[in-house]
Amino acid sequence: MANLKEIKLKIGSVKNTQKTTKAMKLVSSAKLTRTRQLSAQARSYANKINDVLSDIANRVSKVHEGDNVDKAFIPNDNPKTVDIVFVTADKGLCGGFNMATIKTVNKIKADYENKGAKVRLRVAGRKGIDFFSFQGIELTQKVSDLSSAPDYDRASEFIGEAVEDFNNGITEKVILVYNGFLNMLTQELRVRDLLPISLEDVETKEEDNSMLYIEPDDDEEVLNELTAKYLDFNMYYSLIDSLAAEHSARMQAMEAATNNAKERVDTLTVEYNKARQAAITTELIEIISGVESLK
Repeated sequence: MANLKEIKLKIGSVKNTQKTTKAMKLVSSAKLTRTRQLSAQARSYANKINDVLSDIANRVSKVHEGDNVDKAFIPNDNPKTVDIVFVTADKGLCGGFNMATIKTVNKIKADYENKGAKVRLRVAGRKGIDFFSFQGIELTQKVSDLSSAPDYDRASEFIGEAVEDFNNGITEKVILVYNGFLNMLTQELRVRDLLPISLEDVETKEEDNSMLYIEPDDDEEVLNELTAKYLDFNMYYSLIDSLAAEHSARMQAMEAATNNAKERVDTLTVEYNKARQAAITTELIEIISGVESLK
């Protein structure tokens, strides 16, 4: 009978786990719906910033006959110091979502270090902080409650430190890495050079048919302001996109866990029934044997 009690306790424990994972899936599903709506709005805004930035940058480039005006637009294929800014989740239970980002960061880091460059890490997300801290790798910048609750002002402050170091010549390249939302079933690792800004990334237009009218003397000032907005918003958007992907990954992980729990309950139930049947059979044999011995 002790075996029966043990199996029954296991069934109860697995059923409780199943309820928890099912609830977590429903919560992530609701959060994903809201985050996707926010992501769609942010994407539209980002596209507009890209259009205006490409237009002004193209005109400034033409005025200066191809000379680079802003350091943020000067290509650098052999940087000596690189900042990798990356986003992970603050929580786990989302499958391989965080490890996919961490592996990509490690690969980029190793590639640049093999070229003789110094690599510094800036991370938003507790999982990334915990991983690299455990590995004994120094983090230049870390924040643990931004990826779970994206905020534009805090995102601007976070990326602002990397931008300031770039403008001051401390670093020569800033790379942004995050796991973005592709669809309900798929997340996509996104790696982009945040600084210097490639005009190809903002789809520079060759035709001079812009509806914008800006005084020539104001072009560079507007470009600088817009560049800052472009960098800030790209950081903010990466946090939103990563959060949507995190909820998607957690939904899948919790669904798989719920299904595994159901299969485990079914297996334990069969095991319990067999043990119960064996116990009943044993009791019947003992009763019959006792009756026979009394004759």
